[in-house]
Amino acid sequence: MTLLKRKSIEAVASRRPARGTRTRGGAPAREEKRMTPRFAPVTFSEMEGVRYLHFGTEWVQGAMRLRKPDAIELEYAQQMMAWLLFLSPSVDEFHVVQLGLGAAALTKFCHRQFSRARVTAVELNPAVIVAGRSMFGLRENDARLTVREQDAWDYVMDGAHAGAIDVLQVDLYDATARGPVLDTTAFYRACRRTLKAPGVMTINLFGDHDSFPKNIERICDAFDNRVLVFPEVHDGNIIALAFNGPEIDVAWDVLEARADVVEGTTGLPARDWVKKLRAANARQEERLMI
Repeated sequence: MTLLKRKSIEAVASRRPARGTRTRGGAPAREEKRMTPRFAPVTFSEMEGVRYLHFGTEWVQGAMRLRKPDAIELEYAQQMMAWLLFLSPSVDEFHVVQLGLGAAALTKFCHRQFSRARVTAVELNPAVIVAGRSMFGLRENDARLTVREQDAWDYVMDGAHAGAIDVLQVDLYDATARGPVLDTTAFYRACRRTLKAPGVMTINLFGDHDSFPKNIERICDAFDNRVLVFPEVHDGNIIALAFNGPEIDVAWDVLEARADVVEGTTGLPARDWVKKLRAANARQEERLMI
């Protein structure tokens, strides 16, 4: 299956006035029912022990292995945890935020794995939240977990979140799978403003699409070119990491040692992350500087 995620016809539809609410002269008219739903339908499939989330199309929006419901099944989603090479979640007031819930893999993993961290997921479609809890094992909100039914744009533009987030994981696609729903420089700058210093944004992009180069350019603009990009995974997804705060200057062997710890404690393929990031930054032979 090809792995994609969302653009938001649902966000656009939520702001579009219903047809028939005004007459030709501009006067209010009797409100009529919308002929199209606000959100794409949430559907599911299962194959070889894995449950998949869809938005009424063949595109996969998330996945869960039924025998390992708290594990991160998809490779690109695992790479969205590569911030662990640079930040430790074992400090007080550590805050991880996901923009786009999907099948809740990142949300569940962070909540279970990092006992001192607060985890917030922001999702516009209420049916996705219901599916996360009924079909993918997402827990109810508690002292450390908050799932918000909210537009991601509104969340990052809220000044209350400025400088409040350690890690921002962005995965915003819809059923059309035509690129991220929010992809402007203004959005990426707003994402950066939510981050602490240091702080990291990880974002899922679709490599085999014309949305990719413009998104990378805008992310680089918003983050002063402090961006690392993983090679494309076999399903077409590309994960980028963007950094806020002090310059990073670290020897590759230190990152490899850190990867050993991450892999040992979380089971994530952190050694492979360092290998791929090093290959993508071959000119920096001894140290990673960004």
